[in-house]
Amino acid sequence: MKKTRVLAFTALMAALANVLSVPPLAIPITFSGFESSVHFFQLAIFLAGILAGPWSGLVAGAVGSLYMSVSKIPFIVGGIAVLGGSAGLFAKKVRPVFAGLLAFLVQAPYTLVTDYVWFTLFVGKPSAVAWAIITPIMISLTLQAVVCAILADIIIHYIKRAGISLQ
Repeated sequence: MKKTRVLAFTALMAALANVLSVPPLAIPITFSGFESSVHFFQLAIFLAGILAGPWSGLVAGAVGSLYMSVSKIPFIVGGIAVLGGSAGLFAKKVRPVFAGLLAFLVQAPYTLVTDYVWFTLFVGKPSAVAWAIITPIMISLTLQAVVCAILADIIIHYIKRAGISLQ
């Protein structure tokens, strides 16, 4: 019964992550002439990892990033899987907000390297142009991670207060 609940929850969070990554469900932001948007897909990944464990976070991250990998950069799948798995591992020792932030710190180097490879080798941009693209992306991803980690902490507080458990 417990495995069925975890599997169903993981599938739900993966589906929710894909839905939350669709552009109309994002908040547009502009800084220093760069236009981007804050997506909330990381929230579902954090919830999967923190509430159902590292494997749930890893699977929800991989499946939950499929829309973004098809529409943006294919390497996203690995990074979001790392994010979810790491959040689940860190959640065993620290509060959910810190688990999410630490998981992002684990994911960030992967994102920097794969985005650089994508823009230089696959898209053909010069190194300086690639870094000019990657820097605002990383700023946006950091903002997303902070917002989603805070939201996950709040949501998980109320889930635990209600006595709901997946593990």
